[in-house]
Amino acid sequence: MKCIHADYDDTAQKYFIARNAKTEDWPAVCRRFNDDVERIGDISDLDDYTGVYVCNDDGGKKVFYLVREDKALFRMKHRHFFDKIGLT
Repeated sequence: MKCIHADYDDTAQKYFIARNAKTEDWPAVCRRFNDDVERIGDISDLDDYTGVYVCNDDGGKKVFYLVREDKALFRMKHRHFFDKIGLT
C-alpha cells in the first residue's frame, strides 16, 4: 500500500499532493504516527489514490495522506482491531 503526503486547500475544499512529496509505504507511516490515523474521506480526482487519511502527531498537528487502498489495507485494519481487543 502506497501513500503520499497531502495538503488541504480550505478555500477550494480540495486535497492536493504536497510539494516535493514522495510516495511512502502506508504501514510505515502508520507506525511513525503510532497508529493514530483516521480515514476522513474518499478521493477520486488524484491518480489512483482512493482515500484521505489524517494522522495526528504527538503535538496534535494533523498531517494528511492520500492512500491507495486495497485488500491488504482491509486485512491490516482487521488485524490491528483484533490486536487491540486481545484476540490474536
